[in-house]
Amino acid sequence: MPPETLSRPAPIGCDEFRERRRSLMASLPADAAVLLPGASLVTRSRDSEFAFRQDSDFHYLTGFPEPDALLLLLPGREQGESVLFCQARDPEMETWTGRRLGASGAEREHGIDEAFVNDEREARLMELLDGRVTLYLPLDDSETLRLAESIRADLQAGARRGARPPLAFADVADKIHEQRLVKSPQELALMRHAGEVSARAHCRAMRAVHPGLAEYQLQAELEHEFRWQGGSGPAYASIVAGGANARVLHYIENADTLRDGDLVLIDAGAEFDLYAGDITRTFPVSGRFSEAQRALYDVVLGAQQRAIEAVRPGTTLAAIHQGVVRDLTAGLIELGLLSGELDVCLEAGAYRRFYPHATSHWLGLDVHDVGHYRREGESRPLVPGLVLTIEPGLYVPEDEDLPSAYRGLGIRIEDDVAVTEQGHEILSVGVPKQVAEIEALMVKK
Repeated sequence: MPPETLSRPAPIGCDEFRERRRSLMASLPADAAVLLPGASLVTRSRDSEFAFRQDSDFHYLTGFPEPDALLLLLPGREQGESVLFCQARDPEMETWTGRRLGASGAEREHGIDEAFVNDEREARLMELLDGRVTLYLPLDDSETLRLAESIRADLQAGARRGARPPLAFADVADKIHEQRLVKSPQELALMRHAGEVSARAHCRAMRAVHPGLAEYQLQAELEHEFRWQGGSGPAYASIVAGGANARVLHYIENADTLRDGDLVLIDAGAEFDLYAGDITRTFPVSGRFSEAQRALYDVVLGAQQRAIEAVRPGTTLAAIHQGVVRDLTAGLIELGLLSGELDVCLEAGAYRRFYPHATSHWLGLDVHDVGHYRREGESRPLVPGLVLTIEPGLYVPEDEDLPSAYRGLGIRIEDDVAVTEQGHEILSVGVPKQVAEIEALMVKK
């Protein structure tokens, strides 16, 4: 019997995309303009390309799903403030690669005020940007910079005829990224769904695992569920790390065989309508934790649960991380992996031998989502609508000065958490993490 298919949440509508563009333009001077490119196809080998994935900033402002598009925002323009350039309709090419919307389709289906095909780009841009003083664009995009410089040079050449070229370029990225940081209710619905799909995939992996299975076979179980539930696939390269591979934080080879008595760490999440899920679970290949595995796991789990409870408006990621560091250090001392007084070990940073990464990152259209973690030198307070991960871990080196029962173990537990008015919501709640719950699920294979 095939697995249940979840109902899909509603996609983000044209009204929200319009409001995002209006909000961005409201933060700009009236005589400014925004020039923002979409993504292009990337060659995989010879005449085949990687599956297209739209640039996150471009998607955030348009929802337009095709490559080689360009967005122009013109605050106060009477004929329409949003202008899109896109691929022309081409029946012959569409036979090979699928339907294109064309300019009229972009206006009709994505709420763009005015759209033109790319062949008109050069001439139209000169006309549209004439008189705009500051041009906002992604300054790290060399192709867009070259286009902007070319337009400015052409307008400067026509200055005797009254042309008025942009006087300055400014980076648009920070302005877009600050908007993207706080999620709308519609975005949270999509992220909740991505979390549920990701959780189902992790449960599927727990049921499927057994000694002798290859890491890549367990990866296939995860990614089958992502696609079965309508996701585009993994939001990032799936990590399936058995045994000591779990100590490699970004292990993506997934090539080893899973062995009886080992733990396996899975860090994987589905992408749904470009929004990312990001879950990590660590569990025994054989279905039962050893005494040492459970002891170390419980230290990580306790730190993670207390960190999640701390997520609420007004706190900071720095404060959450400090609490995790304190909990992990206390646990390491109790297990004999560290020795000395707690405050002395904390002051010395002794935990870094076992815990080298941060506790959290933002989550959204990118798995490590955009937005500053600090403002004016201080860790920014959490506000409703932010989405973050909570992911403490412990990674024990295979060093002879450490108790042998713990050597080589790597454990990480990660959930996706939205900040709410009342506190928080765990978006990835559907996958177990208590030892008894994991073992019970794995028995039901």
